[in-house]
Amino acid sequence: MQAVKYARASSVDEAVRMLRDGGDVARVLAGGTDVIVQARERRRDIDLFVDIKHIPEVMGISADATGITIGAAVPLYQVYGDARVLKDYRALAEASHVIGGTAIQGRASLGGNLANSSPAADSIPAMMALSGVARIAGPSGPREVAIADFCTGPGRNVLEPGEFIVALHFPAPGPRSGSAWERFIPRNEMDIAVVNAGAALTFEGDTVLTARIAIGAVAPTPLLVETAAAALIGKVLDDSTISSAGAAAKEAAQPIADMRGSIKQRKHLAQVLTERVIRRAAARARGEE
Repeated sequence: MQAVKYARASSVDEAVRMLRDGGDVARVLAGGTDVIVQARERRRDIDLFVDIKHIPEVMGISADATGITIGAAVPLYQVYGDARVLKDYRALAEASHVIGGTAIQGRASLGGNLANSSPAADSIPAMMALSGVARIAGPSGPREVAIADFCTGPGRNVLEPGEFIVALHFPAPGPRSGSAWERFIPRNEMDIAVVNAGAALTFEGDTVLTARIAIGAVAPTPLLVETAAAALIGKVLDDSTISSAGAAAKEAAQPIADMRGSIKQRKHLAQVLTERVIRRAAARARGEE
């Protein structure tokens, strides 16, 4: 483990100042389930941890007519245990529920999962499908970035020096909306996804009014597959349109082969999981589940 200093921030402005003054070797500490391991294994050069868990804005969940806002450091168990998330943002609840085991879920957060920016991060495709936006604070002031645009490469993202994620906002779903998320892993729990997928749909009558499909672990970053959504929007959802969306996800996937899966397997799974989450999201939108 590297020798690191610790500082506790009590406000967003104080955290920004500490991160700015700490430079490239300062890192946010929320749950710490990723960054502490990285420091211990010397995969990141870290000299200062800035604890943000005592900042009210990063630790709460609030909802209004515009949607729901989840603090970046809210533990996962509070996310999937929240009645509002379970009712209107099921994909988010499903993804949050399988990240690590019980002990990890008591500390890990959606903000940390996003900031770590793993191509296989479980929550990111769910957040992308739900049109999530990251609310960011930094030396140049606050800004917002769509989660679909947040990751720029494996372990890399749009955060500038001194910036950190304060909260994540998800717009209120319209009537007859539903979402779903699923992953494939070699074992039953506490494993990294071979492929994961999220979908969010809204219907007008029997026609798909809006659709967002995202897949993970199949490219350098999680992917928002607009061609898969285009295969659904404006059409009646049936086996043919679902198959077309799955085929579009398979085509969009650009995976590598590693110990967890081959390229062929991952492309196949991208199609299978996309079709599954579309069907489940549709069932929820129709009140069938």
